[in-house]
Formats: sequence, structure tokens, C-alpha cells
Amino acid sequence: MTAANEARSEIILYCGGPGFGLPEQSPYSMKAEVQLQLMGLPYRKVPARPDQGPKGQIPFIDDNGREVGDTTFIRAWLEQSYGVDLDEGLTAGERAQAWAIERMLENQLGWCGAWFRFMDDANFARGPARWFDTAPAEAREELRAQLQLNVAHTLRAVGVGRHTEAEIIALGTKSLQALSVLLGHKAFLFGDRPTGTDATAFAVCAAILTPFFDSPLRRKAEGFGNLVAYVDRGMAWFYPDFGWSLAEAA
Repeated sequence: MTAANEARSEIILYCGGPGFGLPEQSPYSMKAEVQLQLMGLPYRKVPARPDQGPKGQIPFIDDNGREVGDTTFIRAWLEQSYGVDLDEGLTAGERAQAWAIERMLENQLGWCGAWFRFMDDANFARGPARWFDTAPAEAREELRAQLQLNVAHTLRAVGVGRHTEAEIIALGTKSLQALSVLLGHKAFLFGDRPTGTDATAFAVCAAILTPFFDSPLRRKAEGFGNLVAYVDRGMAWFYPDFGWSLAEAA
């Protein structure tokens, strides 16, 4: 830690809050929180809506009046501002591999998981649709339909939404298999301690494995024993009071 760390003020992490059997409903909020924990930076969490963020999404942070959105840029800002390096000790080759893994997870596997959360009608009704329970009764169904339509458009834009369900399962499983091979028998992706990429991998895998949502992709993920153990390990490391093994679909 640098001298700048000693003089820092508390960082505010704006996110959605717990839900769906997870300490944070959004895998990106979990990723941002894990990054802060790995950096050893003090922070507090405040509920927020996506439209309140500088990029129209959550999470985002406020660091001494500077708002930063998007987890990749949040990490970059914090590393530069506080003189920390989440990938300290990694070789140039490992850093390149770390970046490639993150892109696979966020630009492909994460969207496969999102498809089953939002496009599966039963999962949507049980999860994201409940966000509008406190809206005026006459507006709830329209708001829910609009959210599902917006997500469908985004999924189509990133490519995942153009595929059949079977194809999405196949793509997601291929990424899960690749991550499982890369993890192997290690505690974390690059050894005995978590690095920046573990914040992403842990969050994306936890979002798929939560028992709150039922999906063929979750059942595929459950077939990779080292990934299941990896998420359990991450929960014990980052959220020891959450009780992941006791998380109920309720």
C-alpha cells in the first residue's frame, strides 16, 4: 500500500443489493465488490438504479466525488489512484491470459447466463420481474414486458440472443469447460491467492450456479466439480457471513 492509501476516504459502491440467492443480484456488482476487497480499500454499499450511474448501469463508484462506471474501468481507476495491482506477481503471459479469460467470461459466458435469467419466463417471473412489485399496479406488467424486451434486444446485439436455446447451452458449456481446464486443481486461476480475474470468474460462475434459478446451463455448470468448489471457496473467502451452502431459492 502507498501513502495515498493512508489518506484515502471511504469509497461508495453503488449496486443493486442482495437477491436471487446471491450476495449481489448482479455478477458485475459482485465483481466490483470483490475487486475492492482484494485491494484492501474501505468502502460502503449504497443501493442505486442503473439510470443513476454515469454509464447507465450498475455498479458504479464514487471516489472523492469522482464517479466511475463499468467494472473494468473501476478497477483501472482504483489501481492507478491507490497504487495497487490485482495481478501483482503475474508474468506478461499470465496477464495476457487473464485478459483473454475475462473477455470470454464477460462477453460470452455471462450473456449465456443472462439469457436463462431473463428469457426463461419462469426464471424471469421469479426474479427480475419482482423488481417492479412496488411500482403502481397498473404499470407493473408494462414495465416487466419492457425490461424483458430491452434485455432481448441487448442479447441479440451481443450475438447470444440470435441462437437457439440448445446452441446457447452448447456455447456456455464450452466456456465452462475451458474455465474448468484452466483452473485445474488450483485454488484460484493463477495459484493459491485470488487475482483480478478471479473477481470476474467467481462472480459469473456464482450467478450461473445460484440455486434460485433453474436452467440447463446451471446443471451443466454443476457437472464441473472444480468450478463448484471454486465458487464455494470464493464465497467463503469474500462473503464468509453469507451462508452460500444454505442459500435458499426463496
